[in-house]
Amino acid sequence: MPFALSWTGFSSKKQFDDLTLQEILALAIASEEEDGQIYAAYANKLRADFPSSAAVFDDMAAEENEHRRRLIEAYKARFGDFIIPLRREHVTGFYARKPVWLIESLGLDRMREEVESMEAQAHDFYVEATRRATDADIRKLLGDLAAAEAKHQGVAEHSLDKHLAPGERESEDLASHRQFVLTWVQPGLAGLMDGSVSTLAPIFATAFATQNTWTTFLVGLSASVGAGISMGFTEAAHDDGKISGRGSPVKRGIASGVMTTLGGLGHALPYLIPSFWTATVIALVIVFVELWAIVWIQNKYMETPFLRATFQVVLGGALVLAAGILIGGA
Repeated sequence: MPFALSWTGFSSKKQFDDLTLQEILALAIASEEEDGQIYAAYANKLRADFPSSAAVFDDMAAEENEHRRRLIEAYKARFGDFIIPLRREHVTGFYARKPVWLIESLGLDRMREEVESMEAQAHDFYVEATRRATDADIRKLLGDLAAAEAKHQGVAEHSLDKHLAPGERESEDLASHRQFVLTWVQPGLAGLMDGSVSTLAPIFATAFATQNTWTTFLVGLSASVGAGISMGFTEAAHDDGKISGRGSPVKRGIASGVMTTLGGLGHALPYLIPSFWTATVIALVIVFVELWAIVWIQNKYMETPFLRATFQVVLGGALVLAAGILIGGA
């Protein structure tokens, strides 16, 4: 394979159309091995909290391992024992798998969606590989694997029916949603509320006291960043999640800290505009949007009645805003 430096405009990767039959089989073996490991990782991640869904991914991993075994047998019969170390990242335009840690952190539903995408990509690969194969036995094998990948959705659904009792899938989905809310939504919402509301008074007090947009921006920036750091460390340190079931303290700390900072920056950034009244009007509009976003999140994810959420957030925010303007204008 010719090597080309990245800045020359040429790629050191091979084109799929240039792969030999031996290389296609080697690529298929490596791909099936990686997919099997991904399914096994999902199963291991879910085993403690979602044993039935873990069993589904165990079935998928076993299916991928069987495909790998058949491919290796065909490879050895045709090309010998040494398998070329060719992987997805060595081929231009070939599909890549998302990092396991990223998918795991997003929950059960996201894992299921990723499996559907993986199956579709594998099917497309085998269809294209079948067209290029000239050896009759290998062409048959690749065609059979393409058909198997096309049926994997059915395999997954059958496995769900086998491992999940009536109502158990709904129970697992509910538990997954609850974990997502506890780990990400709840601390993120708390941070957004704190950042949006608690910074209103100092930002608008500074704005109306000085009518200096740059000074107001610096106060808003420092208040937002400081509050974000404080909220993030507080959330991460006060509960390790083992007893409360709220999940990783690091994830909760990140959610709380980032959303706190964004909540304050939303109405601080307009003061980068030199015109005081233009910046203030835009900041007030952003405050309105922030408060209604908080109401929407509370209603959707925390199941807080809409009118109650509106009363708590909008009225509270309006009072803090008014206090800041009155103090600044005094």
